[in-house]
Amino acid sequence: MVKNMEIRNPEDFGIIVKRARNRLKLTQAALAGASGTGVRFIVDLEHGKPTCELGKAIRVALMLGIKIEITETT
Repeated sequence: MVKNMEIRNPEDFGIIVKRARNRLKLTQAALAGASGTGVRFIVDLEHGKPTCELGKAIRVALMLGIKIEITETT
């Protein structure tokens, strides 16, 4: 389990999504079905496509148990 990984770009988020999906032994198709998205969206998200829809990305993260936490820096 990965803890406290900083997301600096879409590629980092994609890596986290793919690791979580693999840890749960889900195919991209199974994750797409469970999250109400398409397989193409999951593929693009895992590859760090910067134009992926944020709402769908958050829904996928929640399906995988990925906690998104905001820490303000000064």
